Amino acid sequence: MKYKDTCKIAFIGAGYTAREHIKAFRDVQGADIIGIHSRTYLKAEQLAKEFEIPNVCYSIAELYEKTIADLVVITVNELSMNSVSKACFEYPWVSLLEKPAGYNCEDAEDILASAKARERKVYVALNRRFYSSTRVTLDDLKSINNPRFIKIQDQEDQISALAVGQPKEVVNHWMYANSIHLIDYFRLLGRGGITQVTPIIPWNPQKPDTIVALIKFDKGDIGIYEGIWNAPAPWIVSVTTAKRRWELRPIEQAGFQNYGERKVTSIDQHPWDLTYKPGFRLQAEMAVRASLGKPSEAVTLEDATETMKLIKAIYGLKR
Repeated sequence: MKYKDTCKIAFIGAGYTAREHIKAFRDVQGADIIGIHSRTYLKAEQLAKEFEIPNVCYSIAELYEKTIADLVVITVNELSMNSVSKACFEYPWVSLLEKPAGYNCEDAEDILASAKARERKVYVALNRRFYSSTRVTLDDLKSINNPRFIKIQDQEDQISALAVGQPKEVVNHWMYANSIHLIDYFRLLGRGGITQVTPIIPWNPQKPDTIVALIKFDKGDIGIYEGIWNAPAPWIVSVTTAKRRWELRPIEQAGFQNYGERKVTSIDQHPWDLTYKPGFRLQAEMAVRASLGKPSEAVTLEDATETMKLIKAIYGLKR
């Protein structure tokens, strides 16, 4: 099969995240960023000047008409993602949505339903799947058949989120907006389908402090989620087998401990994760490949929505 050599890319949004994506895409062979639109035209204009993007557009319709892009990267806030993504689904480009795709599970499922109705290819920027730390851990675990014990330690701070101007509706669903960074690791590291999600210390939205849940997989793997809210705690992902234990702490840094040893051997990060926002460079390459119809590990909207459902189950939420 013969593939196109060049992927024409358009951006929606002109904030910090858009800038970091642009930096990464510019390094991908065959990626050509040719248009940008933002609700604040001046910000789009400034970003276009900085990165020599030829088309600054006043609307999504104009963005598509002027670029006929293969891929649109949508970097808007959680409360705008539904309406903006649906407007993009009116056109036949491939979409890459910044996470989370929806401010809660119901919102994500609505976006997914719209994408399916329009028969659009849609992906989600779960960049931690593309960390070199994540990938070296996964590669090593392929050779270990023992059951896995996966522990995720999460820390979330609604007070700080409100203080920096996050909308109250987003902060009320902060486990989707921010805990997705960690909870997605259960679906990445656990083998098979999830058969059970059991609260050990249930979530109390009236008094957010500590939540603990048990997750079981049909291949025998077990996970424990520990969330500490509005108090100090680290972000840690660990996977223990009879042969070797892997730990990501911080998430960007992988280290392993063999059975019978006390030392932890650290693995160097890939240069991409030091040059660009971690995970973004490989993620950009996978998005380009997906938009050109090439084999790709880009995360589908269906896959990302399953993680939203897992968050809903862990926290015992109605939405």
